[in-house]
Amino acid sequence: MFRRPVLQVFHKFVRHESEVASSLVLERSLNRVQLLGRVGQDPVMRQVEGKNPVTIFSLATNEMWKSGDNEAYQMGDVSQKTTWHRISVFRPGLRDVAYQYVKKGSRIYVEGKVDYGEYMDKNNVRRQATTIIADNIIFLSDQTKEKA
Repeated sequence: MFRRPVLQVFHKFVRHESEVASSLVLERSLNRVQLLGRVGQDPVMRQVEGKNPVTIFSLATNEMWKSGDNEAYQMGDVSQKTTWHRISVFRPGLRDVAYQYVKKGSRIYVEGKVDYGEYMDKNNVRRQATTIIADNIIFLSDQTKEKA
């Protein structure tokens, strides 16, 4: 009884998609990133001729894990790895807010998507670049600075 309505909705959805592009097979996909970390440097705004400006900064995230078999957490038992992410902000309002208010050491939450690209360095060597294209930035209060 429950199965039939679900299938009818599904077929209706598929029919709608196929009417829009009968020769294309459309499928849903997802490219979504959520990062919570600290800003590594003050943002810079860059503009390439003929293109919109972009605000760029780095964000550090930390991964911690317990090493060894000891049940109790002691200082020597916890390992940590820091990963650096390049954040690019293209959206006009968000780009300007990020440039003005994001500061080195700030704790922020970033939502966006992963983008893989290439660029030529100063020596004309082709390099790979992984960038997070930010759609949203949330500024978090810093407990340690508030107490000082």
